[in-house]
Amino acid sequence: MPVTLKDVAEKAGVSRSAVSRTFTAGASVSAKTRRKVEKAAAELGYSPNALASSLTTGRTKLIGLVSDNFHNPTFLEVFDLFTRGLQERGLRPLLVNLSEVTEPENSVRMLRQYSVDGVIVASSTLAPDFARAFRDAGIPVVHSFGRYSDSPQVHVAGIDNVECGRMAARTLVARGYKRVAFLGGPASATSTQDRFAGFREELAHFPAVEMSHSFATAYSFRAGRTEMQRLLAEGPSEAYFCGDDILSIGALSAVRDAGMRVPDDIGLLGLNDMEMAGWELVNLTTIRQPIQQIIRSSIELVVAMLEEPDRYPEARIFPCALVERGTLRPLP
Repeated sequence: MPVTLKDVAEKAGVSRSAVSRTFTAGASVSAKTRRKVEKAAAELGYSPNALASSLTTGRTKLIGLVSDNFHNPTFLEVFDLFTRGLQERGLRPLLVNLSEVTEPENSVRMLRQYSVDGVIVASSTLAPDFARAFRDAGIPVVHSFGRYSDSPQVHVAGIDNVECGRMAARTLVARGYKRVAFLGGPASATSTQDRFAGFREELAHFPAVEMSHSFATAYSFRAGRTEMQRLLAEGPSEAYFCGDDILSIGALSAVRDAGMRVPDDIGLLGLNDMEMAGWELVNLTTIRQPIQQIIRSSIELVVAMLEEPDRYPEARIFPCALVERGTLRPLP
């Protein structure tokens, strides 16, 4: 039989309520009683029941971790950092897969059934309305990798995707490319829309540079490869800002299979700086998104909201930087 709270109380010679207070964060218990309870618990091999304690505290310590792109290897790093970061804070992540889901109602209903203390929407593609649905349901929420706004309605931690698009355009122009293209993810994704907007706005300052654009069906290797194969058949541009590393690697595969060389025949620029981008056979020039800082900040925000649910929403935006590797011409 499992060791119970009653067993610990009898061995320690204290009341059951004293044992309960010992294992309840913030509860009042004397140092002497705490030592007796912890010693008895250790000798008996007792661990407090997290679900039972939630009935006492009103807190489950569950944080819903919601995402919609499990095809992108970047999210392996994202989930690793999120789950470890939450567990280090004594919180428990509850992972929700929203692949191909755009409406929030079912997700809100499910997470309310689990009585989560908060939600992190970890997605650069979902519209701001998705995170706002959790806020409207009274659940503390942070939109990690969310769309930048100078007057956010929920907490946001991420990057300025419009500025990343501008940075990509300046990078390609500085290397002397005269025919450039944007190869984005799904046209409906907010990250795609913003990166394309910045790319197009910046290139408007360079009328001698030709620009075209297209969109892959997903942020995935296969989608990037398929779209690049189509573009090669129609006549490629000199260089592509692919809007995401995994799209870039798919495009790189298609270019090489066609017997062409990168960067001699076609230049490629990604975004994220996922681990795979630095592999020798990939060696992708990319724009680094500071994923660790974004995740750390997202966790800080959701923890702060647990203590102050009405905390005024803020946007924490982190700068990106170009990582020079081998898929673009060198600067002249």
